[in-house]
Formats: sequence, C-alpha cells, structure tokens
Amino acid sequence: MAPDPESGDNSGMTRSIVSRRKALTGLGALLAYPALTRGAWADQFIDPFEFGLSGESQDDQSAAMQAAIDAASLRAKDVLLPPGEYYVRDLELRGSMRLFGVPGGTHLVGWGGGPIGRLGSVSDLVLDGMSFSAGEGRPDGENRGLLEFEDSTAVTIRNCMFTGAPICGLSVLRAGATIENCDFIGLGDAAIHSADSRGLMIRGNRISECGNAGVRIWRGESGPDGSIITGNRIAQIDWQGGGNGQTGNGVNVFQADDVIVADNVISGCAFSAIRVNAGNNTQIRGNTCLDSGEVAIFSEFGFSGSVIADNIVDGAATGISITNLDSGGHLATCTGNIVRNITAASAVNPDTRPVGIYAEADTVVANNTIEGVPGIGIVAGYGPYVRNVIVSDNVIIGVETGIGVSVVQEQSPGPVRVSGNIIGKGAAHAIVGMEWENIVSTDLAADAGRYPNVTVSGNTAG
Repeated sequence: MAPDPESGDNSGMTRSIVSRRKALTGLGALLAYPALTRGAWADQFIDPFEFGLSGESQDDQSAAMQAAIDAASLRAKDVLLPPGEYYVRDLELRGSMRLFGVPGGTHLVGWGGGPIGRLGSVSDLVLDGMSFSAGEGRPDGENRGLLEFEDSTAVTIRNCMFTGAPICGLSVLRAGATIENCDFIGLGDAAIHSADSRGLMIRGNRISECGNAGVRIWRGESGPDGSIITGNRIAQIDWQGGGNGQTGNGVNVFQADDVIVADNVISGCAFSAIRVNAGNNTQIRGNTCLDSGEVAIFSEFGFSGSVIADNIVDGAATGISITNLDSGGHLATCTGNIVRNITAASAVNPDTRPVGIYAEADTVVANNTIEGVPGIGIVAGYGPYVRNVIVSDNVIIGVETGIGVSVVQEQSPGPVRVSGNIIGKGAAHAIVGMEWENIVSTDLAADAGRYPNVTVSGNTAG
C-alpha cells in the first residue's frame, strides 16, 4: 500500500512528490525576493528537501536543516525554505549566505533546550521572511534568545517574526547587525537584547506585549556602541522581572555611548518609554511616548551629553527627567518637546512626583511646551543637587505650579537662570523656591535676591 501523505509517514515516493509540491508552492512566493528564472534559481539556491527536510513532520529536523545550511555555505549558494513548520534547535548559521522563507508561511519552532539558531564569528548573513517561536523547548539562563549571535558583523534580519517564547527574541553579543521590518510579539523578556554590540541598526520593527523590555542596548563597561533605534513601534511592555526601573522600558540604554533613539512610537510601557542609564552622547529625538507608567524619558545616573529634543510625551507620571548629579549625571539639552497629561501618581513607583520636566546639572531646558500637570511644570534641582541650569522660553499651562527651583544653600549650589517663560492662567504659583519638596518661596521672582545662585527675569504669568 502506498504511504498516506496525511498520515505522517514520510517514506517512499509519496514523500518525494509531496516535498516537490511544497517546494514549488513556496517557490512562487520566494521568487518575489530574488526574482530569478528557474534555471538561475537552481544555480543560486539549495533545495533543503534534498537533505531530508520536511515541513510536515513534528520530529526534530535540525540535522536536515543543518545539512542544507552547510551545503549552501560550502557551495556559495543560498537556502529557500518553503511554507511549513520546521522543528529545529542549535542550528549553526553560516556567513556569506542568505536564508529565505515565506513571510507568514515559513515557521521555525524550537525543539529541546537550546535556541533555534546560533551565529558566531561570521559575517554577511541574511535571514529573511520566516517566523521563530519557542515550541516545547527554550534555553535556560538570563538574556537568552530564540536566535543568538555573537562576535559577528554584517548580519541582516528582515521580514521575520519572533513570538510565543518566555525568553528574548534576539540575543546579540559583541555583534553588528541590521534588524528591520520584523515583528516581536508576546516574548517573556526583551524583544531584542544586545550586550557590547558593534553597532546595531534597529529600524521599522513592530514590538508588543513583551515581559520586560522592547529593546535593550547594554554594555558590561561604559564605552562606544553607536546603535541606532529608529522608526519602530513599541507597545505594552511589562515589568515581570520587577525592580524600580530595570525592567518595563520600551528602549533601555545602559553604559552604551553614542546611541541614537529617534522617530519611534512607544506606548504603554510599565516604566519608561526611553531610559538611558550612564550613557554618553545619547540623542533622543522625535519620539512619540504615550502612557508611560513612570518617567516617560529618563536620562539618569552617570550620563553625559544627552540631547532630548522634539519628542512628544502624552501620559506619564513624570514627563522628562535629567537627574543624578550625585552620580555624575550632567550635561544635557532638553528642547522643543511637548509634555502633557501627566498623572497624579505612578502605579509602579510611588516615589515618582507629577512633574513635566526635571533637570539637575549643566542642562538647558528651553522652548518646550507643557500642559496638564497636577504638580510642577518644570523643576530645577533637588536639595543641593543643582548646578548650571537654564530654564528659558518655555510655555507652561494647566499646571498647579509653573516652575520650581531648589534654593537649598548647602554645598554651594550652582547657578540657575529662569527667564522668558510664559506660565498660563490658573496656576496657584508661577515660580517658587523649594527646599527639598517644600515650597519656601511662593514668589521666587520677588525673593531671588535671597538666593545668590538664582536669577529670575523676564517671565510672564497669566
């Protein structure tokens, strides 16, 4: 009796015919990528079914898939993966090749305890048009991913999906890559975790419902990174790992210098839309940050040289915070931002206060527009932690208090200049002097002479 192709019996001539049909079905869609004639296709691409691969079996297909990858690398060809589910683990991905699938049709599912694929010390690899999910297996340990690569360069991952795993989608160590037009959905940790990268381009991706982070750009020690995160949509990031800001962020930059976070739409993060901890020369530009649970845009601890410009913050417990002079955090510009609809409290951090923009050291806060703060629109300093802050030419409306300046005279606080701001009608106080959290001057414009480090001039109160 001939084998039944629906029964799971993958032997004999029927298996060969079904495989060829599946290959040809996928070929029509795949030709949209390389746009080749069939003769040219045979010269350029490996047929993985020649190595025993099956898209219909729920058995481990790792050996067959690896054989096809190795053959493609050896013969300087690429691999086409037609539609189907392929149960694999610990694939050793090679350089100088491309692995194509059919978006929405080619699924690689984890098998056993390892990642689906690993990439180490290679360059010039493209993965295009397939999905990755955990299945029954996943690797153990922190920051593990469905795909893991290290010490590699010129890697491109595009048009792929990462979903259904309690770990990261991509885990990148000491590598350079472009990750574009991919979907990351329902991952238990971060969509993309990077450590000590050689510069990532992360653009045009869709990230949602991840357990701890959207994108993490971390380094073991402070140093150049140069990653660019742009044009992504990031939504609904939880903080399953707990903490007071280590998790729950859309984009988290830690000890990584020269990073650009620009033109993203980030919403529904448990803590921050964008959080920079001890990063130097960071640019945060043109992002739309919606409904953050704590501080929407955070530049904290030992940072230096943050540019925060032209962002929209709509919904947060604090809009923008530039802080931690006590840890060396200093040197920033905060310009051209819109901050509005600040909440009265944070559900995840009860210490957070309703403030539009907060700054401590060597910072210009200028030309921002702030609306709807059940607290203070702009605050300069806390206790003795204030130095070289300019607050100028901002428009502040719908707030309880317009501007607050720390006037604690311990430890010789640095100069603060408040000038040219417009504070709309309805504020209980326009510009106040503060000692820690207490207002000690309700009219700092009149009382500035009492505090030699403070200059207040040319402001307009409604």
